[in-house]
Order: sequence, then structure tokens, then C-alpha cells
Amino acid sequence: MSDRTPGSAHGRVHLPIVLTAVVVLIAAGLAYDAATVLALHRAQATLRSTDRQVAFERAALSSATTRQASATARLRSLQHDESRTVGELGSTDRTIDALDQTGSIDSADIDSLDTCLSGVSDASAGIDAASAAEVLTAITAVSTTCLSLDGTTGGLVYPFNFPDPSVLRVGTEYFAFSTNAVVGNIQVIASSNLTLWTPVDDALPQLPSWADAGNTWHPVVLQRGSTFVLYYAVEDAVSGQECISHAVSSQPQGPYIDSSSAPLVCQVQDGGSLDPSPFIGVDGQPYLVWKSQGADGRSPALWSEQLNAAGTALVAGPPTELLAPGQRWEAGIIEGPDMVVTGGHYLLFFGGNNWETADYAVGVANCQGPLGPCSASASNPVLASDQSMQGPGGPSVFADTQGHLWLAFHAWLPGEVGYPNGRALFLRRVDLSGGVPSVVP
Repeated sequence: MSDRTPGSAHGRVHLPIVLTAVVVLIAAGLAYDAATVLALHRAQATLRSTDRQVAFERAALSSATTRQASATARLRSLQHDESRTVGELGSTDRTIDALDQTGSIDSADIDSLDTCLSGVSDASAGIDAASAAEVLTAITAVSTTCLSLDGTTGGLVYPFNFPDPSVLRVGTEYFAFSTNAVVGNIQVIASSNLTLWTPVDDALPQLPSWADAGNTWHPVVLQRGSTFVLYYAVEDAVSGQECISHAVSSQPQGPYIDSSSAPLVCQVQDGGSLDPSPFIGVDGQPYLVWKSQGADGRSPALWSEQLNAAGTALVAGPPTELLAPGQRWEAGIIEGPDMVVTGGHYLLFFGGNNWETADYAVGVANCQGPLGPCSASASNPVLASDQSMQGPGGPSVFADTQGHLWLAFHAWLPGEVGYPNGRALFLRRVDLSGGVPSVVP
């Protein structure tokens, strides 16, 4: 039998050994905790670094997405402009073919025909080379020659895409402005006789930071002393709606500088604001008329408000509604207002109906003052489609050096109504002798 007495070596527990074991376990635990904490700190540091990298990548992606969207919008605009130009060149080709087939071109017109065809060919080459300057140079150089092949122009003076026109006379020179096309944000052409028109460079090379490119519409210029103020509609990047802005220049053809940080007019609740047009009232003060697009059951409407003396800001106070659709020919749409002050009377010209159809036309309203009220003439429309053009609109009245009134407007060429065809520039005299304005072919 084994001896298991308390003093034997086998049955006694050694206290130093137990304490040593406990110390070892505690040290191991502490070492494990320290390693864990260190690993955790490293993981957290890595996570923070990763978060910063992700945030950087997200910012870079957002910036790239914004640049891509802007580039895509600009590309779409250029593609649309190119399509319109191609359509216009096709229309010129078809006109020439028709004249050739009917035998209406005699030997005296052969040189003109050759010149016109050569210009069309050069413009086509410019499109293939994606050169806007080359296209404009080519088509402008032969525009008058091409027009001379058809004796029934009905006031056609610039047979290329020039929608929403306005004309400003400065001394003996005339400057016509138009909605954006292949040449840039705002088209400008110049003339000294209202017959021969030559292109000028983009009037508004740079848009304000709050605006998106591709939809700069209905430009009109008001001269205030030695300064020229350009009003135009442009798409607001935040709301996605058309809003009105302004830019200034020391010369009529520009370049104009828009240093605004926000729109001049933007009726977001009414679907946006567009088609601005300035005028000087009988009181000598500048005013601005424009269109609200209409939204949430509200119809489009025409508005007016006084500007400050410089023409660069609106005078405090809500705008006044001048006119809403109310005549059958308008089909619920009115736009493109232009207020004319003549003999102390206020006449409001405007477009009505669908712009992309032959039913589009021009009407007039009599107004009691710069802020209305206005009533549409029972004789409307005062200008509608005829044998030389279809769907006239974008009216703009101006006086020549002799004081005679003219109406600048755009219209589709016969048989060429609707996109991607272009709307050409027409000029016709305005007769006020009968009480109701009439437009003379």
C-alpha cells in the first residue's frame, strides 16, 4: 500500500508553482489583450484610411459624372445643330433640283447656280470635318446667291437656321441675334442694308456657373448709354427649367459677359421663365416682358416688370401678368412677346400655337401701359403661313434708319416644316396706318 500521508512528496501542493502558473496566465492574457488592442487600432486606422479613399473616389466619380453630363449635353446640342444644318443644306439642294427640273434656270443663272452649289459642297465638307467656322463661312458666302435663284422669297433674308430672332440697330448698322446653333451659345449676324447678312462670332462664349449648356434661347439686346445688355433664356442646372439671365458688353456684337450667380427671372412654380424682351416705356424707363411656361394646370402667360435704369435688375415688386391664351388660333399656347411703343401706344406682338407646325402664327394685343392690361386683337393672327413660308413666329419689331418699322421673324420654308429642318430669318414691313397692325409681304 502506498504511503499518502500529508507530508509525502506526491500529495503536497507547491504554492510557488501555483503562483508562477497564475502569473504566467495573467501575463499571457495581458499580452493577448495588448496584441488585440494593437490589432484593433491598426484595423481602425486602416478603416479610416479606406473611408478617406472611398470619399475621395466618390468625389472624383461625382466630378467625372458632372463633366460627362455636361459634355453629353453639349454633344447632343451640337448633334442637333448639325442635323438642322444638314436639313437646311438638303433643302437648298432640293430647291436647286426643282429649279433645274422646271427649266427655270437660264444661261444667265448658270454662274449663280455654280456658286451656290460650290458653297453647299463646302458647307457639307465642313460638317464632315466638324468645323462650325467652315460651315458658317461657306453658307454665308453663298446665302444671297442661293436666294437669288428663287424670286419669291417673301422677305427671306437668311436661309439658314436662325430661330427666335431679334434685330438691334446701332447707327447705320444692324445686328440680328438668335437662339443657339452650330456657332455657339448665341448666333449673331450683321448687315448694313438689311439684305446682305454676315456672321459674327458667338455673342456669349461663356455661360454663368448656375446654367447648363445647350439651350440658350431668344436673345434680345437693349442699349443703355454706351453699354449693351443682353437678355436670354438658359437652363438652370438646379431646377432643370428655363430661366432668364442677362449679360453686358461694350459693343453690340459682344462678346457679352454674364457674371450672375443666379437667374434674373425664374418662375419655378410656373414651369420656368423664358423668351425675354426689353423695351423702353413712354415714361423713359426700361421694362422686361417674358413668358412663363405653365405648370400644374396653369397655362402659359406673358408678364411684364420694370427694370432699373441700367437694365441689369428688376425693380422690387411682383411681375404683372399681361396676357393668357384666349383665342382659338393660339391652341392654348402664347409665347415670344415683343412690346412695341409707337405714337404713345403699346402693342404687344407674340407667337401662338405649336411652334413645330404650320399652324404657328403671330398675333398682337393692345396694352394700356407697360404693365398692361392687354387685350388680344380680334383680327389675329396678323401673320400666318403663306406660299413663301410656314409657321411664322418669334416676332421682333425694329425701326430702320428712315424710321420705318420692320418685323423680324423666323419661319419654316414651304414643305420643310418641323425638326430637323431649320427656321430661316425673314424681314417684312409693318403697316400701322389701318389701326390694326398689318405685316406687308
